[in-house]
Amino acid sequence: MRVCERMLNACAFGTAQPAECVISCTQQTRQRGQSVKWRLKSYATRRCCSDITFAEVIIVRVFRMALGEFCCMLVLSCLFQASSAHTDFFTSIGQMTDLLYTEKDLVTSLKDYIRAEESKLEQVKRWAEQLDTVTATATEDPEGFLGHPVNAFKLMKRLNTEWGTLESLVLKDTANGFISNLTSQRQHFPNDEDQIGAAKALLRLQDTYRLDSNTISTGDLPGVRYKSAMTVEDCFELGKIAYTEVDYYHTELWMAQALKQLDEGEESPIDKVTVLDYLSYAIYQQGELERALELTKRLLKLDSSHQRANGNVKYFEHQLQKQRKTKTEEESEDREKRDTDTSRGRSNDYLTERQKYEQLCRGEGVKLTPRRQRRLSCRYFDNNRSPRYVLGPVKLEDEWDRPHIVRYHDIITDSEIAKIKELAKPRLRRATISNPITGVLETAHYRISKSAWLTGDEHPVVARINQRIEDLTGLDMNTAEELQVANYGVGGQYEPHFDFGRKDEPDAFKELGTGNRIATWLFYMSDVSAGGATVFPDVGAAVWPKKGTAVFWYNLFPSGEGDYSTRHAACPVLVGNKWVSNKWIHERGQEFRRPCGLQEVDR
Repeated sequence: MRVCERMLNACAFGTAQPAECVISCTQQTRQRGQSVKWRLKSYATRRCCSDITFAEVIIVRVFRMALGEFCCMLVLSCLFQASSAHTDFFTSIGQMTDLLYTEKDLVTSLKDYIRAEESKLEQVKRWAEQLDTVTATATEDPEGFLGHPVNAFKLMKRLNTEWGTLESLVLKDTANGFISNLTSQRQHFPNDEDQIGAAKALLRLQDTYRLDSNTISTGDLPGVRYKSAMTVEDCFELGKIAYTEVDYYHTELWMAQALKQLDEGEESPIDKVTVLDYLSYAIYQQGELERALELTKRLLKLDSSHQRANGNVKYFEHQLQKQRKTKTEEESEDREKRDTDTSRGRSNDYLTERQKYEQLCRGEGVKLTPRRQRRLSCRYFDNNRSPRYVLGPVKLEDEWDRPHIVRYHDIITDSEIAKIKELAKPRLRRATISNPITGVLETAHYRISKSAWLTGDEHPVVARINQRIEDLTGLDMNTAEELQVANYGVGGQYEPHFDFGRKDEPDAFKELGTGNRIATWLFYMSDVSAGGATVFPDVGAAVWPKKGTAVFWYNLFPSGEGDYSTRHAACPVLVGNKWVSNKWIHERGQEFRRPCGLQEVDR
């Protein structure tokens, strides 16, 4: 029984594969005739259910024999949960790194297959060359050749035995190992949702940082270490995904880039006719009939029998005639206004706040005047002679005045960061937001990251970090939420939001029973090559990630009223990998540590 328990422990804490856990435990139990139902209930739900793949459902039949119907249903539940809860690779760069090792393993397997095929072909080639020499000589004088008894014997031997051996060699399947490996790995591959998510991330980065398609396609992004260019197929695929999403603005941009690369002579299985077909339609959908007609005519020069293009030419010409007849001065002015609109094709979601947010992400629009800048300072801080910091005060810098945002430098060590990431990475799950109406946690398109929660009692490093936050803020951590660790994905972002519950969300943190979120502490656990700033659109503030630092601000005034100037966002990561961890501190327990103010908005 102890062997089984040890295996379940290994499964629970990640040192054994779930299938190994279940099969080994099953074998041990069958041999000893003992029950492990009580162990399965605690451990399988804690670890195995999160890792067992649906492909391992075959073990259920063995499991049923060993443990009975109850455990069989439990394992089946785990397997179905695992299959339904897709890992959303594109939402976490940290977890995407595992895919690189998967692909490396597949490449190694593919090379083994190629070597086996080359070896087989080399043997066949040598056989063919030998027989070519023999048959050439033999057919010059067949009777004389066969008059030699050894030649007659060898002919019989070749046709009766050696050609059969050659047939077996040619029919030998050397692909089994590669196919088996590919099949087993495929269940861990990204799916359509990941590909679409990564494509949308590129489009989001293009808009936020005002990058033209050619810059992205050539890979000339700021801060890149590993430059990678896009092929015609890549550009076409991006345009096609935008087309599927009825996003004709980006369809035009990327189909035009694909066409540009084809015109420059890049070889591709994608032809110009296909690209022009998509491009002309996307432009037509944006109301530019003349350009759509021009591109369609270009398509017909390449393929005069293209049925849809022939129909479109007639339709576009007819529409242009109608447009010219009914054109008025007012319509002409409207068209000129559209032509000068830099946000052409964008959806209605891009309002004033969005524009401010994107400006700040690009490092533009910061609203700190020189006079206000002079009020900010850097200093050593011990929080009123806190015992832990009297002899070794920390470096504190004012980042912003209203709201007051401060940054602590060198506040978390590299070894602490490594341990936090090590604890969090196996548990990372798609970050969720609380629906303000239903209170239910759900994923959102405007939050692209994965997160995990770490409790103070599971490792001394977490407990030490919690204590450090308490010492430096002077706030009680007993009512704070657990340390949340987040890793951002491709173009990872969190659009403008409040950390605290507003008046129209009275039940936001009711279940916790600790009041509203009074303050936010945010560790930066990595440097980011480009992008990834924390911005406050309402006040024009931008705070850039710097590994080993932390920023802190109050979400509520001393009166308990929400400070609406703390509305903030995490900008998309353009280049790099962004890791953060944060602590949301709540009101309860702070009554004597941060007394209430007499005025509603006293700071």
